[in-house]
Amino acid sequence: MKKKAVKKIAAKETAKSTVKEYSFFADVYDVVRQIPKGRATSYGAIANYLGTKLSARMVGWAMNAAHSATPKVPAHRVVNRNGMLTGKHHFATPTLMEELLKKEKILVKEDTIVDFKKIYWDPSEELGL
Repeated sequence: MKKKAVKKIAAKETAKSTVKEYSFFADVYDVVRQIPKGRATSYGAIANYLGTKLSARMVGWAMNAAHSATPKVPAHRVVNRNGMLTGKHHFATPTLMEELLKKEKILVKEDTIVDFKKIYWDPSEELGL
């Protein structure tokens, strides 16, 4: 058997400190860290702010992975467009998301934020777009 020749490409080495890799999750975390206590936003609002309007589900994946991020990410402040705590099962306990919201004086009833429109925080408006 003949071995196939492998063409080696010389890679130009660059110091890691000069390379900036894009991270959608990091961008999501930066936005979520700016949500004030006592306010909440939606996955879609964050996606829209980041210029990826149809990526609300990816924002959800980022929130699911946020529990190990440092500095901490207040993932409990991100809910679906109707104010429902759809991500609650990704917290350490099924009630932790609601407990964290209640500590911030956000009322939750039947897994939905009461008066969600009143406490809704839109990053496109608050952070400017």
